[in-house]
Amino acid sequence: MNVVEMIIQQFSRMQWTDYLDIIAVAYLLYIFLPLLRSSGSLRIVGVILGIMVVTWITDILEMHALNFILTQLLAVGLIAVVVLFQPEIRRMLAHLGSVRLKRFLGAEKQEQEMFSVISQTVSACEHMSRERVGALIVFERDSHLDEYFKTGTVIDGKLSDPMIRNLFFPKAALHDGAIIVKDGRIAAAACVLPLSNSSRLSADLGTRHRAGVGLSEITDAVVVIVSEETGAISVAVGGILKRYLAPQTLEKLLRHELCKSETKEDEGIVVKLRQKLQKKGKEDGKK
Repeated sequence: MNVVEMIIQQFSRMQWTDYLDIIAVAYLLYIFLPLLRSSGSLRIVGVILGIMVVTWITDILEMHALNFILTQLLAVGLIAVVVLFQPEIRRMLAHLGSVRLKRFLGAEKQEQEMFSVISQTVSACEHMSRERVGALIVFERDSHLDEYFKTGTVIDGKLSDPMIRNLFFPKAALHDGAIIVKDGRIAAAACVLPLSNSSRLSADLGTRHRAGVGLSEITDAVVVIVSEETGAISVAVGGILKRYLAPQTLEKLLRHELCKSETKEDEGIVVKLRQKLQKKGKEDGKK
């Protein structure tokens, strides 16, 4: 019996509750994995996993005394994890509730608001590029950026062209650092971001660019950067830096990354183009 037949037999023996169980576990993993993005969370999880491995080894080697102590430590550790992750769990539950409401009640309205936010951002970047004013603008998506709010000043203000330019004005109190945009509003300013250590980045890039790329490496945030030295506009997404963008290109890129309808439209254009090319290829083959 080969592996494929064994897999088919296993699936044939499964009941609908087994499929429901798998879906539920996968969904829980999808929810809790973002909690592990911060370095502090990773250290805690690493310690717990290490204790579990040592407990398993002591059980195999029949080291009863040490195994008993580690087992009791794990029992207490589960309570400690709930206490340590209490703020993150609370934020996660609140976020899930708000996401559901936004998806079912105000998806279209939110999309229209995002178009305005993008337009104002592009306008501000265009002005700052001409005036050689440095800027670092972060757009939050699915990954929570609450831990970076704490490094700056909470604002919770409406995003606009003048607001962005005033925040990054060289003599302004909050010009040094990043502003974080959440749900179309400026959530915080003067935020400190983690620097990238990637060797792929050009040596001429400064702290502002490395901070933008660094955040995009560990989260799904979209980061817009305006160079103080050259006025060049760049965008960091998924650890990749796209440099020297024209305002029109910036607007198109932000719409693609932040607006779902734009993404679907782009995908539709690609599909149609592929279909046309396939159709043309078949016609040429017939000739």
